[in-house]
Amino acid sequence: QVQLVESGGGLVQPGGSLRLSCAASGSIFSIGAMGWYRQAPGKQRELVATITRGGSTSYADSVKGRFTISRDNAKNTVYLQMNSLKPDDTAVYLCKFEIYRTSYAYIEYWGQGTQVTVSS
Repeated sequence: QVQLVESGGGLVQPGGSLRLSCAASGSIFSIGAMGWYRQAPGKQRELVATITRGGSTSYADSVKGRFTISRDNAKNTVYLQMNSLKPDDTAVYLCKFEIYRTSYAYIEYWGQGTQVTVSS
């Protein structure tokens, strides 16, 4: 009943930029925190950035100053602007939302993932 659809991944050269989007649809009362995670082959999934409903953000040290997370509450969408990309940023990027289907409890939903490859 709730779907998260990601877009914006692809192949980019080192130093380049990409913008990821993740939009939620379905039976939604409201959305709490939104976040981006990534998982590279053979590595554990790691948190990249989060944003609260009020707009407070946090970032992994490895992306601070290069990535920016933002959200559009009217569109149920979160964005990740990625600049100065490095080969180490290569991974599948996944979004996660806290979806409230009632006013008092939320369920975490994940997107399907979008591949980001940084290579020359």
